[in-house]
Amino acid sequence: MEIELITVGPFEVNCAVIWGEAKQALIIDPGYDAADIGAVLRANGLTVAATLLTHGHADHINALNELHTAHPAPVYLHAADEKWAFSEKNQIPPYYPVPVKPTDEINNPCPNAVGSKPWKISDLSFQALETPGHTPGGVCYWFKAAGICFTGDTLFKGSCGRTDLPGGDARTLTASLKKLAETLPPETRIVAGHGEETTMGHELATNFYLQRFQS
Repeated sequence: MEIELITVGPFEVNCAVIWGEAKQALIIDPGYDAADIGAVLRANGLTVAATLLTHGHADHINALNELHTAHPAPVYLHAADEKWAFSEKNQIPPYYPVPVKPTDEINNPCPNAVGSKPWKISDLSFQALETPGHTPGGVCYWFKAAGICFTGDTLFKGSCGRTDLPGGDARTLTASLKKLAETLPPETRIVAGHGEETTMGHELATNFYLQRFQS
């Protein structure tokens, strides 16, 4: 599995382009700079198999419609975040306008509130783990065989997602962090929505918000 990370937008979101031998890519969190994401696709001879969104905040989805128009493919966003993600309440002036919703149907990566079943899109296998708290529909994408999890704004190196924005809830986020601590092996690479990579083991040992969950 190949991964290229692109830092996009004013809030420096980690957008990931992931692909295997089939050259069909998954794009995680196209928050801005659709042209830069497209350049990575062209440089590697990739088509888009799907776009996966960790949550609905504008800094993570603002390039979605432009990217989808140029590279149509299924889009996955939790239903709890789709309710507000393309509304007037989801903008960050002057940095991010209201995100434009693609004309095609948006899919829920965690149907029936069950987020642990295996998924396979093209030749890439992963699990969509429901991790609400930062937003009501937060999702982490865990590529177990590759040993990497994309945690969006749920878990950061040395920190975790804020809960003071609309829809955030500290107790819910704590439960989601506990879920990650109990699910992900210590050697799992953590790629958060912003900032540097880390590992689950490092966060369990050093991250204040996770230390309570050490076994």
